[in-house]
Amino acid sequence: MMLAWLFKLIFKDPKDIVCFLEHPPTYTSGRRMRNTTTEEEESRLRSLGADYYETMRGGQVTYHGPGQLVTYPVFDIRDHQLNVRCFVSRLEKTIIAACAKYNIQANTTENTGVWVGEHHKIAAIGVQLQRYVSSHGVALNCNTNLDWFSHIVPCGLAEKKPTSISAQRQRHGRGFCL
Repeated sequence: MMLAWLFKLIFKDPKDIVCFLEHPPTYTSGRRMRNTTTEEEESRLRSLGADYYETMRGGQVTYHGPGQLVTYPVFDIRDHQLNVRCFVSRLEKTIIAACAKYNIQANTTENTGVWVGEHHKIAAIGVQLQRYVSSHGVALNCNTNLDWFSHIVPCGLAEKKPTSISAQRQRHGRGFCL
């Protein structure tokens, strides 16, 4: 998307950088969904007032939008002696630590991402590596309007639900404060 020019520049001479963004309402699909979304489905999602893009990150379809912190870590993982699984694990642990700052007990499960319990996903992770340089990354639901997720099967997990920092804090009577 808008960072394509940055990634192109960085891939020539990778430097560690993390971009923090908040997107307008946008649905994206990852490699698993590439070239499988019909024009009708794409039009339906756009008619909701969102953009739609196919990406090269891992995973299936998800939502990005206001109230969500999207981070794009751009690292040459070899410089940190990491393989892909360790890199993803570090991303998960970082999000779990951030959630703990808000008294939210987050965890990992057999499904990629960060969860509150077994059924509520608070952060999606979809990475791409090209020549060991990462792009794409993490989407943490902070104060996200979760209704946007009701128009898709987030990450292909129909039985799971999205949650956010604000939803978890309200659930426990703490209010929202970021």
